[in-house]
Amino acid sequence: MKTTHATPRIAIIGAGPGGLICARILQRNGITATVHEGDVSRTARDQGGSLDMHPGSGRHALQQAGLLDDFLARARPEGQQMRLIGRDGRVLFDAIPPEADTVEGNPEIDRGQLRDLLLDSLDPTTVRWGRTLTRVEPRGDGTHRLHFADSLTADPDDTTDVDLVIGADGAWSRVRRALSDATPRYTGVTFVETGLDEADTRHPALAELTGNGTMMALDDNQGFVAQRNSGGHIRIYVGMRIDEEWQRHAGLDPTDTTAVRAALLDRFTGWSPDLLGFITDTDTGYTNRPLYALPVPHTWEPTPGLTLLGDAAHLMSPFSGMGANLAMLDGADLAQALVDHPTVDQAVTAYEKILLPRSIEAAEGAAEGIDGAFAPDGAEQALAHMTGRH
Repeated sequence: MKTTHATPRIAIIGAGPGGLICARILQRNGITATVHEGDVSRTARDQGGSLDMHPGSGRHALQQAGLLDDFLARARPEGQQMRLIGRDGRVLFDAIPPEADTVEGNPEIDRGQLRDLLLDSLDPTTVRWGRTLTRVEPRGDGTHRLHFADSLTADPDDTTDVDLVIGADGAWSRVRRALSDATPRYTGVTFVETGLDEADTRHPALAELTGNGTMMALDDNQGFVAQRNSGGHIRIYVGMRIDEEWQRHAGLDPTDTTAVRAALLDRFTGWSPDLLGFITDTDTGYTNRPLYALPVPHTWEPTPGLTLLGDAAHLMSPFSGMGANLAMLDGADLAQALVDHPTVDQAVTAYEKILLPRSIEAAEGAAEGIDGAFAPDGAEQALAHMTGRH
């Protein structure tokens, strides 16, 4: 690969699954990339819920990275169970994966476990922690100077010059600002996240209602999503089609657990007491999470030395089931393009020709998914989708 330097200087901004899989595949092919991550360490914050890895995307990327067997050793095939519950507590749909599906299906893994698997596969010097990107400065020759606020050294303007900047820095990507004016927009739906610890022993009724995978209960523009994680934890999302500033407009203090619980119970008046337990029996309190998405389609003009992957390129609602899978496929495809093409620019051009059409299709599907789930007839639409009648 030819650049202004004998070896391309590649910076990946963000140590999520997409950025890490890209770095891993590059390293396997003798190409060095540095990952810059704002978190001060791998344990600085919770990485979120459970992910299902799809054969044609996430699992394909893991195969390209030489990590599929390690993934399968950690994955939870039973986590593929999908259950739909009516607001009255009745089971409307329950898909339990067959035993033979443990290899060919979409087994689940916690985000944190997946990130650790990827981090452990890299040279220890690959990720530079505590590096928050503040600005991307074009140098006029296709290269860029990256400006960081380094929280570990207290340096207010640490800089790095690179031949390629890969924006894997998520929903509020700073790299994206150098390519596109697009900003995430509120989808109209907010999740209030809560959770149950040691669910099978401390909350057996809610654990039984959840099953081994994901349970959804949807109706009248709101609902519950409960998701098994490892270690006996169940992560719960109380979803509502609601004003983005609903807590402020209601005069709620987000840290007042009692007041938030009362407000949620009021909104779910008439729902089964079995389901209301997902609100009342929390072990973790309540975290407000408005859901955002980039406009569809989101595209940009080819720009030497810059590209995007994952949420930075195609932030979409979680109702696509494709966010992390697409990010990892993006990372794998970009890395392979850099291996296969003689110049950075040729590699990025080839990659973006694949990236943009498929991300538009997935984002359109995600928008339809969240609009269908959080609709007056959300349960009926979800049931039609699950049974193939949509």
